[in-house]
Amino acid sequence: MSTAILTGPPVPGSPLEGDLRSLGFDVRTAADERETAALLAAVPAAERVAFVDPRFVGHVHALRLALTDPRFPAAAAPGALTARPEARPALARALTAVTPATVAPGTAAPATHGTPARPGAGQPRTLPDRLAEALAADGVPVHRPELGSLVAAVPADPQSRKETRDAVEAVDDEAVRLRSAVKARDGFFTTFFISPYSRYIARWCARRGLTPNQVTTASLLTALVAAGCAATGTRGGFVAAGLLLLLSFVLDCTDGQLARYSLQYSTMGAWLDATFDRAKEYAYYAGLALGAARGGDDVWALALGAMVLQTCRHVVDFSFNEANHDATANTSPTAALSDKLDSRGWTVWARRMIVLPIGERWAMIAVLTAATTPRVVFWALLIGCAFAACYTTAGRLLRSLTRKARRTDRAAGALADLADSGPLARAVAALARKSPRTFPAPTALLGAAAVVTTAALAPLDGPWPVVAALGYALTSGIAVARPLKGSLDWLVPPVLRAAEYLTILVLAARSDAPHALPAAFGLVAAVAYHHYDTVYRIRGDSGAPPAWLVRTIGGHEGRTLVVAALAAVLAAGSRFTVALTALAVAVALVVLVESVRFWVSSGAPAVHDEGEPA
Repeated sequence: MSTAILTGPPVPGSPLEGDLRSLGFDVRTAADERETAALLAAVPAAERVAFVDPRFVGHVHALRLALTDPRFPAAAAPGALTARPEARPALARALTAVTPATVAPGTAAPATHGTPARPGAGQPRTLPDRLAEALAADGVPVHRPELGSLVAAVPADPQSRKETRDAVEAVDDEAVRLRSAVKARDGFFTTFFISPYSRYIARWCARRGLTPNQVTTASLLTALVAAGCAATGTRGGFVAAGLLLLLSFVLDCTDGQLARYSLQYSTMGAWLDATFDRAKEYAYYAGLALGAARGGDDVWALALGAMVLQTCRHVVDFSFNEANHDATANTSPTAALSDKLDSRGWTVWARRMIVLPIGERWAMIAVLTAATTPRVVFWALLIGCAFAACYTTAGRLLRSLTRKARRTDRAAGALADLADSGPLARAVAALARKSPRTFPAPTALLGAAAVVTTAALAPLDGPWPVVAALGYALTSGIAVARPLKGSLDWLVPPVLRAAEYLTILVLAARSDAPHALPAAFGLVAAVAYHHYDTVYRIRGDSGAPPAWLVRTIGGHEGRTLVVAALAAVLAAGSRFTVALTALAVAVALVVLVESVRFWVSSGAPAVHDEGEPA
């Protein structure tokens, strides 16, 4: 239960108290600032508290946006302020600071976000408004939600109060709430074929007390059943798999819309949504490969290639965004052209479809599964994702080369964490720091090309794959020896991901061991989970995984070296498959246990991802 304090006597006929109770607040009334301070002191320190002027008039959803969003330590709208436990000490100081002040009724309020009563209608400078100013002056960021057509005001006189009530009646806040439940930026398929009805499913879930995490879990289970249907290898199974995959995607859209509709944001929810998306897609790839094998067609190499390509696409996205989101002087002619294209309706949708976001991708997979064969599905995925990867990466390269930006230490640290360097690379990096200059991206690319090419061409029973893996560890360490602040240094993490994944794929494909590719698929899936987990820790401002975890699973260069050595010694028999499987299980267990422990107990601040469709 949260507590809302009305900072003055209630206004007869006002529905404010009922509105606040409907939002989960225990409502108390204070006659003046001193009584307000006493009531604040009586509220347990672990609770959210809100101050609301009793003359407030506005939509319930405006209050919901201002007072119940869990992502911000403090938030405000005209005449209303809330503070989470972490902002409570600053709120107490602010209240002490403003208590001696007197409020002149009818004094014009400073400019605020939100809809005023009506042009020309004055608003009193309320206690919540003054507290919000004091919090901001104390260094506490005060979020002011974008209310749009919603009304939130403190009318100064009866006439303006009537006008404000009329403005409230003129806008259906439930319709606004439903519209705002849909992600502001999404793909064509999601926008026009899913969101028009999934938002109503989200409302249905909210009214029955379901949480976004429960809907996310239902989406995962549906996708796993779809993968099981695909694994049957029958036409009926493929048709059922396609339909269930689409249903899983509807639920996947619903969980985010439910979070926005009911403001049930959490760091764990964002993590579950992101990691379950990858788990669903890659489990479905495995189901298709199993189904194809039942029909006598071995497509495990294609399935693993599709997973590698899709994961590397995401790492490109993450690295580029982390390198540039807080860079200064961050402008370029390419970015200006992109903004211009985004101002034209048809180019916006064309560009969003070209990158093959999750909606278009899953729709394509579902339809092709039902109508064709797994081999056709994977070739379509590889071609479509390769084209999308070339398009997005080329644009980002142009932006990086034409932009004059100064990267921050935080960005360099994030890229270093995304690199996932193990003990070998770190030891090399410590030595290479003494060199006058390094070239991170070219060095990483040279080592990656060498290890993948050697794995593809050299005899597996010879020493060259292992030698190349040692050289890869050397170049990887040199690449991360200095802070990654160069214009193209964001390429280092995706290049390292591609090198590790492709080396595993090529060595497994070339070995004579039976079922080596399915084992390699499991190993890459386990490692990819670790890399996605790293990304969402960084996005949640929770830091990278602990150093002991990276050391335990070897870092990217350590795992590459181990797989190369196993291939040299064991590739001629089934022991290579057993070794890959054991390595995959070991990595998965260590990573999953630490990941679950962290996300369940970290207490990281609530977040919600509104970025590019994945």
